[in-house]
Amino acid sequence: ADMNDTAIENFICVIYNVSFMNCTWHVSRTVPGDTQYFLYWKSSRKEDFIGCQNYVEDNWGRHTGCRFQNVTIENKKAYFLVNGSGQNIQSYKNVIALYKIEKLTPPLNVTVNCTGLSHSCEIKWQPPRTSHVKRDTCFKYQVVIEKK
Repeated sequence: ADMNDTAIENFICVIYNVSFMNCTWHVSRTVPGDTQYFLYWKSSRKEDFIGCQNYVEDNWGRHTGCRFQNVTIENKKAYFLVNGSGQNIQSYKNVIALYKIEKLTPPLNVTVNCTGLSHSCEIKWQPPRTSHVKRDTCFKYQVVIEKK
């Protein structure tokens, strides 16, 4: 098999609910069926790689993802490495700026107050929960009003 076909494909990570991270990947069709994959990551260049503690498996027991807790974003770049067991399996490497992969929670405490007299409504909300945005002015909002 060509070495270029043996690395994993579609490696994607998402951070949600402030500090949870999910990483997933697809196993290349050209690798032997008994190949197992192992993910390592670190959140700065100086640290040592640490292995995934909580793998997601497919129907054949192969690792196809990893779940993380207590991830801090700040302005960190994370370094990812996925190795495959067996001979001639190409390893996959990636560097991701963590703030770019955060899915924000919805805005909190959304309230709507409408007054019949002036035919106006006031909509209020608070910023979404996040671990790394220090200024609320960083957020942009879009309000969509549908007539029912």
